Amino acid sequence: MKYIKELPINFIGKHTLFKPPYGFIFKALGGVPVDRSKSSNMVDAIIKVFNEKDEFILAISPEGTRTKIEKWKSGFYHIALGANIPIIFNTFNFGKKEYLISKLYYLTGDKKKDFLFFHNFYKDVKGKFPDQFEPDFHKNI
Repeated sequence: MKYIKELPINFIGKHTLFKPPYGFIFKALGGVPVDRSKSSNMVDAIIKVFNEKDEFILAISPEGTRTKIEKWKSGFYHIALGANIPIIFNTFNFGKKEYLISKLYYLTGDKKKDFLFFHNFYKDVKGKFPDQFEPDFHKNI
């Protein structure tokens, strides 16, 4: 998708992936190394990457897994808030056979208001595995 849309989409990887002999491949694909030994906080490490780059687009799954969860991990929220960057939500709605993408959303800092926006975006979405999707975002507040 990176090259289809011609967007410079990036990903974060453990710094050891970027060492020779194959590290150049990960960098060419848009990868950015993060050395967690220098910072135990991944959120702060990613905010630092955003602050150091002129252009950086990162895709994150807030669930953090492919299995059912009761609430989203909040790292994506803290990254966007800390780096002062917008969020764009997207999903495949298998119920209507459509792909949805939101407009840029700048966080307000009011977690309840922000998660209500997220809830409204996803409330009518039917996933491929609907029993693994928890649209009740009040658990994140």
